[in-house]
Amino acid sequence: MATSDGFLTDEQRKMLKTASQNAENLSSSPKGLFPSSLFSEQHLKVPTAGKACSAGLAVRQVRRSHSGKHVRVKKDGGGGKGTWGKLLDTDGETHIDRNDPNYDSGEEPYQLVGATISDPLDDYKKAVISIIEEYFSTGDVEVAASDLRELGSSKYHLYFIKRLVSMAMDRHDKEKEMASVLLSALYADVISPSQIRDGFVILLESADDLAVDILDAVDILALFVARAVVDDILPPAFLTRAKKALPESSKGFQVLQTTEKSYLSAPHHAELVERKWGGSTHVTVEEVKKKIADLLREYVESEDAVEACRCIRELGVSFFHHEVVKRALILSMEIRTAEPLILKLLKEASEEGLISSSQMAKGFARLSESLDDLALDIPSAKSLFQSLVPKAISERWLDASFMKPSGEDGQAQAEDEKVKLFKEEVVTIIHEYFLSDDIPELIRSLEDLGMPEFNPIFLKKLITLAMDRKNREKEMASVLLSALHIEIFSSEDIVNGFIMLLESAEDTALDILDASNELALFLARAVIDDVLVPLNLEEIGSKLQPNCSGSETVCMARSLVAARHAGERLLRCWGGGTGWAVEDAKDKILKLLEEYESGGVLGEACQCIRDLGMPFFNHEVVKKALVMAMEKKNDRMLDLLQVCFNEGLITINQMTKGFNRIKDGMDDLALDIPNAEEKFNFYLEYAQKKGWVLPSFGPSVGDGSSKAVAAT
Repeated sequence: MATSDGFLTDEQRKMLKTASQNAENLSSSPKGLFPSSLFSEQHLKVPTAGKACSAGLAVRQVRRSHSGKHVRVKKDGGGGKGTWGKLLDTDGETHIDRNDPNYDSGEEPYQLVGATISDPLDDYKKAVISIIEEYFSTGDVEVAASDLRELGSSKYHLYFIKRLVSMAMDRHDKEKEMASVLLSALYADVISPSQIRDGFVILLESADDLAVDILDAVDILALFVARAVVDDILPPAFLTRAKKALPESSKGFQVLQTTEKSYLSAPHHAELVERKWGGSTHVTVEEVKKKIADLLREYVESEDAVEACRCIRELGVSFFHHEVVKRALILSMEIRTAEPLILKLLKEASEEGLISSSQMAKGFARLSESLDDLALDIPSAKSLFQSLVPKAISERWLDASFMKPSGEDGQAQAEDEKVKLFKEEVVTIIHEYFLSDDIPELIRSLEDLGMPEFNPIFLKKLITLAMDRKNREKEMASVLLSALHIEIFSSEDIVNGFIMLLESAEDTALDILDASNELALFLARAVIDDVLVPLNLEEIGSKLQPNCSGSETVCMARSLVAARHAGERLLRCWGGGTGWAVEDAKDKILKLLEEYESGGVLGEACQCIRDLGMPFFNHEVVKKALVMAMEKKNDRMLDLLQVCFNEGLITINQMTKGFNRIKDGMDDLALDIPNAEEKFNFYLEYAQKKGWVLPSFGPSVGDGSSKAVAAT
């Protein structure tokens, strides 16, 4: 039969039959290896060309054994009975020879190993444990500080605080004191004040867990918090703020109560807290200060700088050398003849590397901050200090960045005197304002001083004094800012004044417990009163150090401004500057408008608005007048607003703010006045034609335009 027909020849059929019989007769081969389907016709390749298929094509699946039989070959050439087996097959296990010229490393057996992903925080926590253990063994503050810097994970330092204190709590008094000393040394230089606060917060939050392992955990942790307050690394206001964030039933809340009642409220509490554990070398901070004072006086008598440097080195408190600098400078002011000796000692200590440049600058800075108090005992303290600084800079043991360039020394001193005089004058002016509530008189007094360049300083002093008084004075301060902004203060003055306030927020918090919250209210209120615009908050925040107390205050102010009904809430926070509550002022505005609507005497209505004495609140007059016009369908209110605008009784800012408040509350207003949106758009078009509102105000409610931004 021809192969072109697609069938097997007779010879091929005989060969296939023979192979099948041989496969069935092989008892030694597993039957499963030779399924009959493998030998079916469809598994044999048959050429379609005219040539006959050779036997080799059909026998690719079989091989002739030594016995002459056709057998099925195993995969890869491995053989069964009667076969040679696969190439290079051996009886034993195969071994890879690395010295073989044909060695291939890819043939090596391998095993997949799972790689764990390391968590940076976990790595940090493990690293700080060894740092703390080493510090407890050696007591070397500098090494601990250096190791912590080298970790480079400054954002995790709050966990270092938690670990340090929790490890010390389970040890002796020596380690507890060492932990407090280390925190004081790391404060500001290595760990920021905000991280110190956050570290103690997470400690308080974990107080319940600590109490499971440490029986007196509440009392020990309370003492750590009290010690941090005494050492000035936590502000007293921290206790109040932390209490608000903790459940009253928690151990952390108990810790804060114990801190206040048992430690910080006791007479001479600072000395008691500092001596509770003794020093890391059984020397308290007060004892170190006393030793510094003694060695400086001994040096003035002996004039032996080498011995004095040796004594400073033996103190072993390199992180506290700024106290040596400060006390040395004070001694030079107290004993005028000792000034050359003191300068010589500080210069030698700096050149030897005994007192670092940062500690030197810190000592000068601490003295600079306390000059006002020092002047009570040493009247010439400020002038003496100003003469010491240039000498130190010229001899290169104080960094030149500490003060202005030398060419401006005389000018800087004169400027300082001018600022001092200005501060004294404005304190008197502000006190008189709080008594009289007379804004025009205060403005005249400021103009008489003739120092507009110091307007930011006035703002800082005004708010600082108001924060330490009652709500009436705080409201009066906000009212005054609105008036000053209209009359004599620029937006830049206001912004710079708030920056100065926020830069010193941490110091203010030491004297005023709730300083951060109140500063946030002043900032937010300034935005509501159009003294600042929201973008000014971004500008102020950008000029402050990140993660500082001032930056947190700006964030808080943004939240207050962004809250629903923020305007009314913030206007209500302190009451009116004349002593009225905001609700009382609203009632008076409503009554005068109703009286005008019934009587129609423009002059009398304007006089009543003027008698209110609350120009910062005139946007409420605009709002209520527009609502009343919509309700009564009486456009007479527009005549009143026109007269008020023409006379300057209601400013364009207040007018725009009134329209903006209507626009913001349109959804609620439409529930009572169905055509409120239509009426408002009519009034707004009228106001725009008359020039009552700022050009930036949106043309209508329904067009999706953005809210007006009050330009200043």
